[in-house]
Amino acid sequence: MSQTAALLESIIPNVASKWPVYFRSIAETMVMVGISGAIAFAIGLTLGVTITITRPGGVMPRPLVYHTIDKLVNFFRSIPFIILLAALIPLTRFVVGTAIGVKGAIIPLVFGTVPFFTRQIEAALAEVDAGVIEAAQSMGSSTTGIVFRVYLKESLSGIARGTTITAINLIGLSAMAGAVGAGGLGDFAIRYGHQRNQLDVTYVTVLTLVLIVNIIQAIGNGAARCARK
Repeated sequence: MSQTAALLESIIPNVASKWPVYFRSIAETMVMVGISGAIAFAIGLTLGVTITITRPGGVMPRPLVYHTIDKLVNFFRSIPFIILLAALIPLTRFVVGTAIGVKGAIIPLVFGTVPFFTRQIEAALAEVDAGVIEAAQSMGSSTTGIVFRVYLKESLSGIARGTTITAINLIGLSAMAGAVGAGGLGDFAIRYGHQRNQLDVTYVTVLTLVLIVNIIQAIGNGAARCARK
């Protein structure tokens, strides 16, 4: 046994005896965050743009569409995620065949993330100068052209920041999903750290999540800086 391995075993014995489980938990967290994040990004971006252009005074006012999406977003944002997990069990089982494990966590994570990300996109698009939009309209740009050439192009930095915040929030939700058997680091910390009172498991899980969050934040900050150039 190497000196490093011996040192780790003396400091975090319960984690050292579960390295395969620990690394599998990290992989499960990344899979949950990656898949649900990609789906939530596509849906949230679409809804955020739709809310922005269909609001009263927008480039394509549609009061019914705006109020419907706005109320749905507010509705799902008001539900605590742990309750949403339980409420969506029938739908999750119907769609993916199970309500536990990584597969069972994807749908609740999407439902929990989309409303939050929609508001982030709405806030980012609201920062676009109204004069630029009016100029594009006066030059005869279509609604699609305004969305892609003005709204999305001018708000890239804000979208990058909103995506970063949402990804970090999603890490927290994925850990919470571990409370109901979704797998990942949350399940690892609860099953071994909490239920078996192995404090080193809890501390290592917390440090791992802090490291992941800092990596995401650094990537997001870099993307935001590049978008501003």
